[in-house]
Amino acid sequence: MNTTAHNVGGDVVVQSQGAGNVLSLTTFNNTNVDSTQEADSTNIGSTVNAGVSNVYGSVSIQGTAVCNSTDVSTDPAYTVVKSNQICNAQDPGSEVNAHVANVGGDVSIASSAFGNNYTEDTNALSAPTTLHQVNTSQVFGTANATIRNVGGSVQVTGSAIGNNAQIVHYTDNGQPVQ
Repeated sequence: MNTTAHNVGGDVVVQSQGAGNVLSLTTFNNTNVDSTQEADSTNIGSTVNAGVSNVYGSVSIQGTAVCNSTDVSTDPAYTVVKSNQICNAQDPGSEVNAHVANVGGDVSIASSAFGNNYTEDTNALSAPTTLHQVNTSQVFGTANATIRNVGGSVQVTGSAIGNNAQIVHYTDNGQPVQ
């Protein structure tokens, strides 16, 4: 993505995403999930080149690349999940190149890349999860930024993560989660 924004009275938001496989599951019924995501691509990426100046508000520039991503959100009596994520892609990668000047508000620049990403959030009383993640790729998240004359805060982040999982199990009746 190539973006130029000059003389903006409000905020500027620039976002680019690249993904191999994405699964987002939301259900309120008892659920059995059996998912396999496998990516063998030569390039899964996001590249952002942004020139932004003379902005009255704030500036947010984001690039994200992910080989495999699964998000499970459920609220039944039970949820059983088996998830296999295999990233054999050459390079899930994100690159952000930003030149930002004369901003009245805050500036946030982020470049993130994941080989495999899994999130689960459930209120199920029984929620066994089997998760298998394999990443053989070269993951990179690069943020190159030149920033001048900012009235607020500045945050620049670059991250590259091979395998990531976050599992949150709640229960609303005081019983322990099995």
